Amino acid sequence: MKRERTLYRAILFLLFSFVTLSGFGEEMELQQTLSRLTAKLSWDPLLKTGMLLTEKHRISFTILVEDQTAPFIIDNQYVLYLPAPRYNNGTLYFPSETIAGLEQALRTITTNEQSLYRIAAIVIDPGHGGKDTGAVAEHRINNKKVTLQEKNVTLSVGKQVYDLLLARFPEKRILMTRTGDTYPTLEERVSIANAIPLGEHEAILFISIHANASFNKTARGYEVWYLSPEYRRTLVDSKKFQDSVEVVPIINAMLEEEFTTESILLAKSILGQLDVSLGNKLPSRGLKAEEWFVVRNAKMPSVLVELGFVTNMQDAILMNDSAYLQKFSEALYKGITDFVNNFEKTGGFTTLQ
Repeated sequence: MKRERTLYRAILFLLFSFVTLSGFGEEMELQQTLSRLTAKLSWDPLLKTGMLLTEKHRISFTILVEDQTAPFIIDNQYVLYLPAPRYNNGTLYFPSETIAGLEQALRTITTNEQSLYRIAAIVIDPGHGGKDTGAVAEHRINNKKVTLQEKNVTLSVGKQVYDLLLARFPEKRILMTRTGDTYPTLEERVSIANAIPLGEHEAILFISIHANASFNKTARGYEVWYLSPEYRRTLVDSKKFQDSVEVVPIINAMLEEEFTTESILLAKSILGQLDVSLGNKLPSRGLKAEEWFVVRNAKMPSVLVELGFVTNMQDAILMNDSAYLQKFSEALYKGITDFVNNFEKTGGFTTLQ
């Protein structure tokens, strides 16, 4: 909202300046106007209201007889006052200054939209797999012997989160480090994420899903981990700055701080949704910082989620229940989605909330 208000003021300033300098000049016939703006017209001659429809924008306007200017509303967000069109003998005429002003406004909006940071890709990493079962525990549930393996729990949840994200964000790249009972190494998992090409204003998220275990059978609950802010890692390719090597440590430190901040916010968002969905059945163990391999080597905001303890009977009952695995999945999905929406709404925040 703050960015929109800033853009609104900037456009108004530019256009008022433009109109003041140019004054009222030549007019353009309708077809010439539509050609210049690459637009179609919807017009109500009785109300004298119209809408110019471009590929990406809608521009509404009303002609007021007593006024020399008319309000032009772009996408129901930006109100611009420009020289009014004239309606005469069934034909609309647009002042050339108005067309130039609208063109300038649309360019400004497009440039601003392109400069906003967006999440271009999300990587879901179901922990373990194949020969690596992860944590394993045996329980008797509903009078049946059940062997709970971490790799199966994480894959089930990972697939559901993947499907939900894919449906919600068809324009983004949603990836999984494994889709079956395979064993990608830790290095391979991180490489999948780090190898994704990104544009100048694009970011990527990495979410690793795990289940916990403990010799203490009473230990239970979910928790979300992020990389400790004290851990130092290399995020910048020094080869790209051969002519200015002195700036590499500075840029690297800035990226470290940004990724840590965003990782904490992502972790808080996921934890909050787990609290909402599962807080009445599972205790929250909160946010924690640690130098897990996949977290410390992913060059992006990244978190590791522990769903519960396979060694705890109560947690195991939930993780063995498909309905509760769906609750886990939906909570992760909502936490990720909330983060993405806030990130993109603010154009890539870098301060803790």
